[in-house]
Amino acid sequence: MSTDSNSTNKSAAEAASSNVADKASQLLQEAEQALNALDTPQAAPFLLEDLIGSEGPPEKCSIDLLRDVDLDLKIELGRTHMLLEDVLKLRRGSVVTLDKLAGDPVDLYANGRLVARGEILVLNDNFCIRVAELVGTDPLSGRP
Repeated sequence: MSTDSNSTNKSAAEAASSNVADKASQLLQEAEQALNALDTPQAAPFLLEDLIGSEGPPEKCSIDLLRDVDLDLKIELGRTHMLLEDVLKLRRGSVVTLDKLAGDPVDLYANGRLVARGEILVLNDNFCIRVAELVGTDPLSGRP
């Protein structure tokens, strides 16, 4: 009797295993059919015109957008430390000693951030700065 029960158990296990394998292959076939039925778009080559567009820039992207932007520009000739008493004594014609020499590049700050260095010029009785070097940022710290 034990041989009959063992053979019955083996045949039941084989049938269950066969049934599972059939179901798995059927599911795989259904999945393949579903994937093949999907409409997959073909990859299009990248064209630079896609970024630029065929038309010119819209009117709202003109320089007029920047006309109302406040930008605080400072040109730093040099620095010094003074006592408040000495500052109060300053009058027209007073000489203040700075930490830079004449001819040294001056620093140009935009909104408190160093953006360029240059030299001072006089053009049509106006003081000007000629930018000689743009100061980049350190990619790791984000600071100049």
